[in-house]
Amino acid sequence: MSSVAEKLQRKTKRPVGTKQVRLRLVYVDFWSSVKLSFLIALAGSIVIVVATMLVWIILNQTGVFTQIDNLLRDITGQNSYSIMDQFSLGQVMGFSIVVGILNVVVGTVLGAIVSVLYNLSVRITGGVLVGFTNN
Repeated sequence: MSSVAEKLQRKTKRPVGTKQVRLRLVYVDFWSSVKLSFLIALAGSIVIVVATMLVWIILNQTGVFTQIDNLLRDITGQNSYSIMDQFSLGQVMGFSIVVGILNVVVGTVLGAIVSVLYNLSVRITGGVLVGFTNN
């Protein structure tokens, strides 16, 4: 008796032709799009917070804030004002986190709205025609 592997080995190879399939996207799942838009917005918010922290640290290490303080002292003549009072790391990060939270909320809501609008527009337009091939 021959094994299954030997039978498969003896089979002749058929030429595989390129096959194209045309599908129509007629529905986007609401909760899937909400979850995806939430994750994308969350990733964007994390990038915003980390980038803000890195930019502040670089500006502080290169002495940009002290140069701005010196420039403001020369212009106004007041020695009591420091730009670090308004732009400390804690305040900048707090603002960045608030912007990140707003980004998550707005991004998630926009993802839900786009999903609903697409599902409503499919009734009129019939959906998006997408072509696939097996290359």
